Amino acid sequence: MGSATTQALAATTKALDAASGIDLDVAGELFAAAHAVGDSSQLSGALADSSAPAAARRQVVTAVFGPSVQPVTASLLTAVVDQRWSSAADLVDAIEELAVRAAAVAAPDADVEEELFRFSRVVAENPELELALGSRLGDAAAKGALVRTLLGGRVSGASALIAASLVQQPRERRVRQLLSRATKVVADQRGRKVATVYAAAPLSAAQIYRLAAALSQRYGTRVSLNTVVDPAVVGGLRVQIADDVIDASVSARLADLRQRLAG
Repeated sequence: MGSATTQALAATTKALDAASGIDLDVAGELFAAAHAVGDSSQLSGALADSSAPAAARRQVVTAVFGPSVQPVTASLLTAVVDQRWSSAADLVDAIEELAVRAAAVAAPDADVEEELFRFSRVVAENPELELALGSRLGDAAAKGALVRTLLGGRVSGASALIAASLVQQPRERRVRQLLSRATKVVADQRGRKVATVYAAAPLSAAQIYRLAAALSQRYGTRVSLNTVVDPAVVGGLRVQIADDVIDASVSARLADLRQRLAG
């Protein structure tokens, strides 16, 4: 990610935070805009062209999206094209990220991170489902409908919207990668990090509370936990948060011991 894109993402996130009237309809319109821009190299190129005047880029937004979206959605899209992006692909990613953030804002009481994580585990454990959702040959709308059928009544509307929208425009990304990124974006929007904890057996509520408190203190921000039961861990825990891995598992200690004995 280029420095221009990093700064532009910060600006668009700030615009979302300052906006009012953000609901799931707005999030859906942003996902649809990301899809439309991503499917048209001509449109994405025009909107990301930093050599063109900002006013001209805004006119494109108005002409293409203005008649069909709510004013707040049009305003957010304008905020996106007002920025300088390192590439057209980065601009498409930014609109998609804005949609994910908007969905998180629209459902403040829903545990969207947990719901997306659990769905990613379902996908990981079902190769046929992952193939159906990730195939380049499948109809995009059918993939979205399949996700909504699978999640209907089981998760919040925000999680269903995010998952169903993302699988319709993978752009060379695997389904689990899409869901993982969305989980992190939602956590960031809510001012916290997400840690994935691998344990040989389910953790108790007290253990989860203590671990979350310890990680929050270590990283200086709230940390929410996603737990995975993995018998291969044997005992102890393995924690992954962002690019950090804290491996205090018995399997890791055994592997280290075998390595020392072999040496």
